[in-house]
Amino acid sequence: MKRVFIFIVSLLAMINGGFAKDYRAVLVADIDSGAVLYQENANQLNYPASLTKIMTLYLTFDALRHERLRLDDYLIVSKYATEAQPVKLGLVAGSKIKVEDAIKAVAVLSANDVARVLAENLKGGNEGSFANMMTNVATEIGLKNTNFENSSGLPNEDHLSTARDIALLSMAVYKHFPEYWKYFGIKTWTYNGKTYTNGNRLLGNYPGCDGMKTGFTNKSKYSLVATAKRNGTHLMAVVLGAEDKDVRANVATRMLNLGFSGGQNKPVVKQNTPITRYSQDAIEGLYHSEPVYGETEVHETTKYIKGDSGIQFGAFSSYTAAQNMTAKIKNLLNVVPIIERSEDDNLYRVRVNGITNDMARKLKHDASIQGIETYIYQ
Repeated sequence: MKRVFIFIVSLLAMINGGFAKDYRAVLVADIDSGAVLYQENANQLNYPASLTKIMTLYLTFDALRHERLRLDDYLIVSKYATEAQPVKLGLVAGSKIKVEDAIKAVAVLSANDVARVLAENLKGGNEGSFANMMTNVATEIGLKNTNFENSSGLPNEDHLSTARDIALLSMAVYKHFPEYWKYFGIKTWTYNGKTYTNGNRLLGNYPGCDGMKTGFTNKSKYSLVATAKRNGTHLMAVVLGAEDKDVRANVATRMLNLGFSGGQNKPVVKQNTPITRYSQDAIEGLYHSEPVYGETEVHETTKYIKGDSGIQFGAFSSYTAAQNMTAKIKNLLNVVPIIERSEDDNLYRVRVNGITNDMARKLKHDASIQGIETYIYQ
Protein backbone atom coordinates (compact mmCIF):
# COMPACT_ATOMS: atom_id res chain seq x y z
CA MET A 1 0.00 0.00 0.00
CA LYS A 2 2.75 2.40 1.08
CA ARG A 3 2.51 6.11 0.27
CA VAL A 4 -0.21 5.81 -2.33
CA PHE A 5 -2.93 5.56 0.35
CA ILE A 6 -1.89 8.91 1.82
CA PHE A 7 -2.07 10.50 -1.62
CA ILE A 8 -5.56 9.08 -2.12
CA VAL A 9 -6.76 10.43 1.23
CA SER A 10 -5.44 13.90 0.40
CA LEU A 11 -6.87 13.84 -3.10
CA LEU A 12 -10.34 12.82 -1.90
CA ALA A 13 -10.29 15.54 0.70
CA MET A 14 -9.50 18.15 -1.95
CA ILE A 15 -12.15 16.84 -4.32
CA ASN A 16 -14.81 16.99 -1.64
CA GLY A 17 -13.74 20.39 -0.42
CA GLY A 18 -12.23 19.01 2.76
CA PHE A 19 -13.64 17.03 5.65
CA ALA A 20 -16.49 18.15 7.87
CA LYS A 21 -15.59 21.10 10.03
CA ASP A 22 -15.01 19.30 13.30
CA TYR A 23 -14.61 15.64 12.29
CA ARG A 24 -13.57 13.57 9.30
CA ALA A 25 -16.04 10.70 9.22
CA VAL A 26 -19.06 9.39 11.12
CA LEU A 27 -21.33 6.38 10.96
CA VAL A 28 -24.20 5.18 13.13
CA ALA A 29 -25.55 1.65 12.72
CA ASP A 30 -27.73 -0.99 14.34
CA ILE A 31 -25.35 -3.61 15.74
CA ASP A 32 -27.80 -6.48 15.54
CA SER A 33 -29.05 -5.99 11.97
CA GLY A 34 -26.02 -4.24 10.53
CA ALA A 35 -28.22 -1.48 9.07
CA VAL A 36 -26.47 1.86 8.72
CA LEU A 37 -28.75 4.71 9.78
CA TYR A 38 -26.49 7.58 8.81
CA GLN A 39 -22.96 8.07 7.50
CA GLU A 40 -20.57 10.71 6.27
CA ASN A 41 -17.27 9.86 4.55
CA ALA A 42 -17.61 6.32 5.89
CA ASN A 43 -15.42 4.81 3.15
CA GLN A 44 -12.67 7.44 3.21
CA LEU A 45 -9.30 6.31 4.49
CA ASN A 46 -8.23 7.55 7.91
CA TYR A 47 -5.70 6.70 10.58
CA PRO A 48 -7.52 4.49 13.13
CA ALA A 49 -5.11 5.19 16.02
CA SER A 50 -6.03 3.11 19.07
CA LEU A 51 -9.24 1.85 17.49
CA THR A 52 -6.68 -0.61 16.10
CA LYS A 53 -6.72 -2.30 19.48
CA ILE A 54 -10.23 -3.57 18.78
CA MET A 55 -8.60 -6.03 16.38
CA THR A 56 -5.82 -6.82 18.87
CA LEU A 57 -8.47 -7.74 21.42
CA TYR A 58 -10.52 -9.60 18.80
CA LEU A 59 -7.56 -11.93 18.22
CA THR A 60 -6.96 -12.21 21.96
CA PHE A 61 -10.57 -13.28 22.46
CA ASP A 62 -10.18 -15.80 19.65
CA ALA A 63 -7.15 -17.28 21.45
CA LEU A 64 -9.20 -17.54 24.64
CA ARG A 65 -12.10 -19.16 22.80
CA HIS A 66 -9.82 -21.82 21.35
CA GLU A 67 -7.89 -22.30 24.62
CA ARG A 68 -4.57 -21.04 23.35
CA LEU A 69 -4.78 -18.60 26.25
CA ARG A 70 -6.55 -18.50 29.60
CA LEU A 71 -7.56 -15.40 31.52
CA ASP A 72 -5.31 -16.38 34.41
CA ASP A 73 -2.26 -17.10 32.23
CA TYR A 74 0.75 -14.78 32.55
CA LEU A 75 2.36 -13.05 29.56
CA ILE A 76 6.06 -12.18 29.44
CA VAL A 77 6.96 -8.52 28.84
CA SER A 78 9.77 -7.94 26.33
CA LYS A 79 12.16 -4.99 26.18
CA TYR A 80 10.58 -4.04 22.85
CA ALA A 81 7.15 -3.83 24.49
CA THR A 82 8.44 -1.52 27.23
CA GLU A 83 9.79 0.87 24.58
CA ALA A 84 6.32 1.66 23.20
CA GLN A 85 5.38 5.32 23.22
CA PRO A 86 2.82 6.53 25.77
CA VAL A 87 0.04 5.97 26.60
CA LYS A 88 1.38 2.90 28.37
CA LEU A 89 1.12 0.99 31.62
CA GLY A 90 4.84 1.25 32.29
CA LEU A 91 5.71 -2.44 32.43
CA VAL A 92 9.26 -3.60 33.14
CA ALA A 93 11.15 -5.87 30.74
CA GLY A 94 11.15 -9.44 32.01
CA SER A 95 8.06 -8.95 34.16
CA LYS A 96 4.73 -10.69 33.63
CA ILE A 97 1.14 -9.55 33.33
CA LYS A 98 -1.98 -11.67 33.62
CA VAL A 99 -4.02 -12.03 30.41
CA GLU A 100 -7.15 -10.53 31.97
CA ASP A 101 -5.19 -7.54 33.23
CA ALA A 102 -3.69 -7.13 29.77
CA ILE A 103 -7.17 -7.05 28.25
CA LYS A 104 -8.31 -4.42 30.74
CA ALA A 105 -5.16 -2.35 30.20
CA VAL A 106 -5.86 -2.24 26.47
CA ALA A 107 -9.63 -1.72 26.75
CA VAL A 108 -9.57 0.92 29.51
CA LEU A 109 -6.16 2.63 29.40
CA SER A 110 -5.39 1.85 25.74
CA ALA A 111 -1.88 0.90 26.82
CA ASN A 112 0.48 0.62 23.86
CA ASP A 113 3.07 -1.44 25.72
CA VAL A 114 0.43 -4.01 26.68
CA ALA A 115 -0.85 -4.19 23.10
CA ARG A 116 2.69 -5.16 22.11
CA VAL A 117 2.79 -7.77 24.87
CA LEU A 118 -0.37 -9.39 23.53
CA ALA A 119 0.92 -9.25 19.95
CA GLU A 120 4.25 -10.85 20.80
CA ASN A 121 2.75 -13.58 22.93
CA LEU A 122 0.10 -14.43 20.33
CA LYS A 123 2.40 -14.50 17.30
CA GLY A 124 5.84 -15.89 18.06
CA GLY A 125 7.34 -12.83 19.67
CA ASN A 126 7.00 -10.68 16.56
CA GLU A 127 4.63 -7.70 16.39
CA GLY A 128 5.13 -7.44 12.61
CA SER A 129 3.87 -10.98 12.12
CA PHE A 130 0.92 -10.21 14.38
CA ALA A 131 0.09 -7.12 12.33
CA ASN A 132 0.18 -9.26 9.21
CA MET A 133 -2.30 -11.63 10.82
CA MET A 134 -4.47 -8.68 11.84
CA THR A 135 -4.70 -7.54 8.24
CA ASN A 136 -5.44 -11.05 6.97
CA VAL A 137 -8.26 -11.48 9.49
CA ALA A 138 -9.59 -8.02 8.64
CA THR A 139 -9.89 -9.09 5.01
CA GLU A 140 -11.55 -12.37 5.96
CA ILE A 141 -14.29 -10.75 8.03
CA GLY A 142 -15.12 -8.26 5.30
CA LEU A 143 -13.05 -5.15 5.99
CA LYS A 144 -12.34 -3.73 2.55
CA ASN A 145 -9.91 -0.86 3.14
CA THR A 146 -7.90 -1.69 6.24
CA ASN A 147 -4.20 -2.33 6.66
CA PHE A 148 -2.53 -2.82 10.04
CA GLU A 149 1.19 -2.22 10.61
CA ASN A 150 1.21 -2.65 14.38
CA SER A 151 -0.95 -3.84 17.26
CA SER A 152 -1.55 -0.47 18.92
CA GLY A 153 -2.30 2.14 16.28
CA LEU A 154 0.89 4.10 16.87
CA PRO A 155 1.69 6.37 13.89
CA ASN A 156 2.51 4.66 10.60
CA GLU A 157 1.61 6.13 7.22
CA ASP A 158 0.39 2.75 5.94
CA HIS A 159 -1.74 1.98 9.00
CA LEU A 160 -5.19 2.89 7.66
CA SER A 161 -8.87 2.06 7.90
CA THR A 162 -12.33 3.57 7.41
CA ALA A 163 -15.37 4.26 9.56
CA ARG A 164 -17.19 1.49 7.70
CA ASP A 165 -14.45 -1.04 8.42
CA ILE A 166 -14.14 -0.02 12.07
CA ALA A 167 -17.90 -0.47 12.45
CA LEU A 168 -17.76 -3.93 10.91
CA LEU A 169 -14.84 -4.95 13.12
CA SER A 170 -16.65 -3.75 16.22
CA MET A 171 -19.77 -5.68 15.21
CA ALA A 172 -17.62 -8.77 14.70
CA VAL A 173 -16.33 -8.55 18.28
CA TYR A 174 -19.87 -8.22 19.59
CA LYS A 175 -21.24 -11.11 17.54
CA HIS A 176 -18.32 -13.54 17.76
CA PHE A 177 -17.22 -13.00 21.37
CA PRO A 178 -20.21 -11.75 23.38
CA GLU A 179 -18.76 -13.24 26.56
CA TYR A 180 -15.90 -10.72 26.41
CA TRP A 181 -17.92 -7.65 25.40
CA LYS A 182 -18.04 -6.56 29.05
CA TYR A 183 -14.41 -5.42 28.95
CA PHE A 184 -15.30 -2.52 26.64
CA GLY A 185 -17.74 -1.15 29.22
CA ILE A 186 -15.32 -0.90 32.17
CA LYS A 187 -15.29 2.69 33.49
CA THR A 188 -12.29 2.40 35.83
CA TRP A 189 -9.62 -0.21 36.44
CA THR A 190 -7.07 -0.47 39.24
CA TYR A 191 -3.67 -2.09 38.73
CA ASN A 192 -0.75 -2.14 41.17
CA GLY A 193 -2.51 0.44 43.33
CA LYS A 194 -3.17 2.95 40.54
CA THR A 195 -6.65 3.58 39.11
CA TYR A 196 -7.17 4.30 35.42
CA THR A 197 -10.30 5.87 33.89
CA ASN A 198 -11.74 4.95 30.51
CA GLY A 199 -11.46 7.77 27.96
CA ASN A 200 -14.94 7.04 26.61
CA ARG A 201 -16.92 9.89 28.22
CA LEU A 202 -20.25 8.36 27.24
CA LEU A 203 -19.77 5.52 29.73
CA GLY A 204 -21.82 6.46 32.76
CA ASN A 205 -23.09 9.64 31.11
CA TYR A 206 -25.07 8.47 28.10
CA PRO A 207 -28.07 6.28 28.99
CA GLY A 208 -27.49 2.69 27.94
CA CYS A 209 -23.86 3.15 26.86
CA ASP A 210 -22.00 -0.16 27.14
CA GLY A 211 -18.72 0.53 25.27
CA MET A 212 -16.45 0.72 23.35
CA LYS A 213 -13.05 2.30 22.42
CA THR A 214 -11.25 5.63 22.02
CA GLY A 215 -8.30 6.61 19.87
CA PHE A 216 -5.89 9.52 19.33
CA THR A 217 -2.67 10.41 17.54
CA ASN A 218 -1.59 13.77 16.19
CA LYS A 219 -2.44 12.68 12.64
CA SER A 220 -5.63 10.79 13.39
CA LYS A 221 -6.97 13.36 15.88
CA TYR A 222 -9.68 12.10 18.24
CA SER A 223 -11.73 9.01 17.38
CA LEU A 224 -14.34 6.95 19.15
CA VAL A 225 -16.54 3.91 18.78
CA ALA A 226 -19.48 4.33 21.19
CA THR A 227 -22.24 1.78 21.68
CA ALA A 228 -25.53 1.97 23.57
CA LYS A 229 -28.59 -0.19 24.11
CA ARG A 230 -32.15 1.05 24.74
CA ASN A 231 -35.45 -0.81 24.64
CA GLY A 232 -33.95 -3.74 22.78
CA THR A 233 -32.16 -1.60 20.19
CA HIS A 234 -28.35 -1.73 20.19
CA LEU A 235 -26.59 1.04 18.26
CA MET A 236 -23.01 1.93 17.41
CA ALA A 237 -21.56 5.31 16.50
CA VAL A 238 -18.12 5.66 14.89
CA VAL A 239 -16.46 9.08 14.92
CA LEU A 240 -13.08 9.60 13.23
CA GLY A 241 -10.85 12.66 13.23
CA ALA A 242 -12.66 14.87 15.73
CA GLU A 243 -10.94 18.11 16.72
CA ASP A 244 -10.86 17.35 20.45
CA LYS A 245 -12.30 15.10 23.14
CA ASP A 246 -15.39 17.26 23.58
CA VAL A 247 -16.21 17.17 19.89
CA ARG A 248 -15.61 13.42 19.82
CA ALA A 249 -18.08 12.82 22.65
CA ASN A 250 -20.63 15.34 21.39
CA VAL A 251 -20.68 13.99 17.84
CA ALA A 252 -21.02 10.40 19.07
CA THR A 253 -23.90 11.53 21.28
CA ARG A 254 -25.61 13.25 18.34
CA MET A 255 -25.21 10.17 16.17
CA LEU A 256 -26.65 7.83 18.80
CA ASN A 257 -29.52 10.23 19.44
CA LEU A 258 -30.20 10.29 15.73
CA GLY A 259 -30.30 6.51 15.63
CA PHE A 260 -32.57 6.15 18.64
CA SER A 261 -34.90 8.86 17.31
CA GLY A 262 -36.17 6.45 14.68
CA GLY A 263 -35.05 8.68 11.85
CA GLN A 264 -37.04 11.80 12.77
CA ASN A 265 -35.38 14.91 11.35
CA LYS A 266 -32.68 12.66 9.93
CA PRO A 267 -30.34 14.36 7.44
CA VAL A 268 -30.78 13.32 3.82
CA VAL A 269 -28.52 10.42 2.85
CA LYS A 270 -28.26 8.23 -0.20
CA GLN A 271 -31.04 5.67 -0.14
CA ASN A 272 -29.06 2.86 -1.75
CA THR A 273 -26.33 2.63 0.87
CA PRO A 274 -25.47 -1.11 0.75
CA ILE A 275 -24.53 -1.68 4.37
CA THR A 276 -27.55 -3.54 5.68
CA ARG A 277 -25.73 -6.82 5.01
CA TYR A 278 -22.85 -6.20 7.43
CA SER A 279 -23.79 -8.81 9.99
CA GLN A 280 -25.46 -11.40 7.77
CA ASP A 281 -23.00 -11.77 4.91
CA ALA A 282 -19.73 -10.24 5.95
CA ILE A 283 -19.68 -11.72 9.44
CA GLU A 284 -21.84 -14.78 9.93
CA GLY A 285 -21.27 -16.09 6.42
CA LEU A 286 -17.56 -16.47 7.09
CA TYR A 287 -17.76 -18.03 10.52
CA HIS A 288 -19.70 -21.26 10.36
CA SER A 289 -16.71 -23.23 11.61
CA GLU A 290 -15.21 -20.63 13.99
CA PRO A 291 -11.70 -20.42 12.52
CA VAL A 292 -8.58 -20.54 14.65
CA TYR A 293 -6.36 -17.63 13.67
CA GLY A 294 -2.64 -18.06 13.55
CA GLU A 295 -3.20 -21.25 11.56
CA THR A 296 -3.89 -21.33 7.83
CA GLU A 297 -7.22 -22.59 6.69
CA VAL A 298 -9.71 -22.52 3.86
CA HIS A 299 -13.21 -21.18 4.41
CA GLU A 300 -16.28 -23.29 3.85
CA THR A 301 -17.12 -21.21 0.80
CA THR A 302 -14.28 -22.95 -1.04
CA LYS A 303 -15.73 -26.42 -0.33
CA TYR A 304 -12.17 -27.81 -0.38
CA ILE A 305 -10.44 -30.34 1.85
CA LYS A 306 -7.36 -29.31 3.82
CA GLY A 307 -3.96 -30.49 2.64
CA ASP A 308 -0.30 -29.53 2.43
CA SER A 309 -0.34 -27.45 -0.77
CA GLY A 310 -1.14 -23.85 -1.57
CA ILE A 311 -1.62 -21.59 -4.54
CA GLN A 312 -0.50 -18.00 -5.06
CA PHE A 313 -2.41 -15.54 -7.22
CA GLY A 314 0.28 -12.89 -7.38
CA ALA A 315 2.70 -10.79 -5.32
CA PHE A 316 2.18 -7.04 -5.16
CA SER A 317 4.16 -4.08 -3.88
CA SER A 318 0.90 -2.31 -3.07
CA TYR A 319 -1.56 -3.55 -0.47
CA THR A 320 -4.35 -1.97 -2.50
CA ALA A 321 -3.40 -4.06 -5.54
CA ALA A 322 -3.41 -7.20 -3.38
CA GLN A 323 -6.86 -6.30 -2.08
CA ASN A 324 -8.12 -5.85 -5.65
CA MET A 325 -6.81 -9.29 -6.62
CA THR A 326 -8.38 -10.80 -3.50
CA ALA A 327 -11.77 -9.40 -4.47
CA LYS A 328 -11.29 -10.66 -8.01
CA ILE A 329 -10.49 -14.19 -6.84
CA LYS A 330 -13.50 -14.23 -4.52
CA ASN A 331 -15.77 -13.12 -7.35
CA LEU A 332 -14.43 -15.34 -10.14
CA LEU A 333 -13.37 -18.50 -8.31
CA ASN A 334 -15.61 -18.52 -5.22
CA VAL A 335 -12.61 -18.92 -2.95
CA VAL A 336 -11.50 -16.68 -0.08
CA PRO A 337 -7.74 -16.00 -0.30
CA ILE A 338 -5.65 -14.25 2.32
CA ILE A 339 -3.01 -11.56 1.95
CA GLU A 340 0.39 -12.42 3.39
CA ARG A 341 2.97 -9.67 3.82
CA SER A 342 6.60 -10.68 3.47
CA GLU A 343 9.00 -8.87 5.76
CA ASP A 344 11.93 -9.83 3.53
CA ASP A 345 10.87 -8.20 0.24
CA ASN A 346 7.87 -6.17 1.49
CA LEU A 347 5.49 -7.77 -1.00
CA TYR A 348 1.85 -8.62 -0.43
CA ARG A 349 1.06 -12.17 -1.64
CA VAL A 350 -2.48 -13.31 -2.38
CA ARG A 351 -2.74 -16.97 -1.42
CA VAL A 352 -4.91 -19.92 -0.51
CA ASN A 353 -3.01 -22.17 1.88
CA GLY A 354 -3.57 -25.63 3.29
CA ILE A 355 -5.35 -27.39 0.43
CA THR A 356 -4.62 -30.65 -1.40
CA ASN A 357 -2.43 -30.66 -4.48
CA ASP A 358 -5.37 -31.81 -6.64
CA MET A 359 -7.43 -28.89 -5.43
CA ALA A 360 -4.56 -26.48 -6.04
CA ARG A 361 -4.25 -27.76 -9.61
CA LYS A 362 -7.98 -27.27 -10.14
CA LEU A 363 -7.75 -23.71 -8.88
CA LYS A 364 -4.77 -23.11 -11.14
CA HIS A 365 -6.76 -24.39 -14.12
CA ASP A 366 -9.82 -22.28 -13.26
CA ALA A 367 -7.65 -19.20 -12.73
CA SER A 368 -5.88 -19.65 -16.07
CA ILE A 369 -9.25 -19.62 -17.84
CA GLN A 370 -9.83 -16.21 -16.28
CA GLY A 371 -6.39 -15.02 -17.36
CA ILE A 372 -4.93 -15.09 -13.85
CA GLU A 373 -1.35 -16.34 -13.47
CA THR A 374 -0.69 -18.60 -10.48
CA TYR A 375 1.82 -21.01 -9.06
CA ILE A 376 1.45 -23.96 -6.69
CA TYR A 377 3.70 -24.50 -3.66
CA GLN A 378 4.00 -26.91 -0.75
